[in-house]
Amino acid sequence: MSCREGFMSPQTETKASVGFKAGVKDYKLTYYTPEYETKDTDILAAFRVTPQPGVPCELAGAAVAAESSTGTWTTVWTDGLTSLDRYKGRCYRIEHVPCEDNHPTTRNWTHDIVKN
Repeated sequence: MSCREGFMSPQTETKASVGFKAGVKDYKLTYYTPEYETKDTDILAAFRVTPQPGVPCELAGAAVAAESSTGTWTTVWTDGLTSLDRYKGRCYRIEHVPCEDNHPTTRNWTHDIVKN
C-alpha cells in the first residue's frame, strides 16, 4: 500500500452553485470617479496595470482601487461596519503610458486618511 492510499479521496466533479458567475466584478460604478478632486489629507498611489483583452481601462482601474481598499470579490461579514464612501479607494485618473507594446496603463487612486 502506498503512502497516499487511504488518505486521498477520489476526485469528484462538482458543479458551481446556481448564483455563481465567473468573470470580472463590475466595480466601475462605485470606485471609478473621474470627477474626484484630491484633498491634502488623501494618500495617493499610482499603479501600472495592463487590463485583460476586452476589459476597459476604467473597469480594471476601479477593480484595483476596490481590492486595495474596501472592496473584495466575496461577501464578508464586515461589509456593513465601515463607511464605504469615506474609506473606499478611488480610481480618478487614467494615463496611457508608452511601453514596448504600447498597452500598459498607469492609474491613480486615492485613499482618505482616517481623521479623528
